[in-house]
Amino acid sequence: MKSVLITGANGQLGKSIKKIAANYPQLNFVFATSSDLDITSIESIEKKLFNESFSYLINCAAYTDVENSEKEPEKAYKVNADGVRNLVLVCKKQHIVLIHVSTDYVFDGEKGAPYLVTDVTNPINVYGASKLKGEQHIEHLMDSYFIVRTSWLYSEFGKNFYKTIFQKAKEGANLSVIDDQIGSPTHAGNLAEYILNLIIDQSKSYGIHHFTDGEILSWYGFAEKILKENGLADKVQLEKAKNYRTFARRPKYSVLERHI
Repeated sequence: MKSVLITGANGQLGKSIKKIAANYPQLNFVFATSSDLDITSIESIEKKLFNESFSYLINCAAYTDVENSEKEPEKAYKVNADGVRNLVLVCKKQHIVLIHVSTDYVFDGEKGAPYLVTDVTNPINVYGASKLKGEQHIEHLMDSYFIVRTSWLYSEFGKNFYKTIFQKAKEGANLSVIDDQIGSPTHAGNLAEYILNLIIDQSKSYGIHHFTDGEILSWYGFAEKILKENGLADKVQLEKAKNYRTFARRPKYSVLERHI
């Protein structure tokens, strides 16, 4: 039986993997929260990985606050770049296959067409740049790895766009949502299944993968879909936001071409 360690187990993806873990009885899962295993400390990683035998490590740990990454870039790089390098060094030493989750934000959004795994990266915010640095550590130092880029993740867990829109609509609030960013919303449960199937299938297609649910929407279009799915479209007013500004720049078109 293969043992699989999941870091960042309290996040959306970590909880989504835990939810379906029983469907994979041939795998032994160990779920580690940030308090169980701090990826910014190589000593913490070594303690966990040297004391137990793992075949795979799924890294769901990340600093994902796009806005605060601009204000506190050292925090983003500490987790998304330095922390990943720590995992790489220990996984390589222990012959563990690393499955690392990355983001559409490694691209600048100027292509105007879905991004291929071979397209040149060019992040336009600190979050994207820190995630790209983590990818580069993996590519430069490892051979047996999967970098799985995804986008606009949502689930029943944690804070995400889907839950926010649904909750505000239930409360009867009018909604104002931007229409000038295009991407592919992806359910964390589907991403969890994809990642676990890489393990079950004993895939050797190492390198960068793109996984999304495939549908191309703006944030406004996604909000529209959420309201329709939940029978709330006629109960609240949804309008396109004008002159909405954020501290961090975001790619206008960050659709990923599925490469799986």
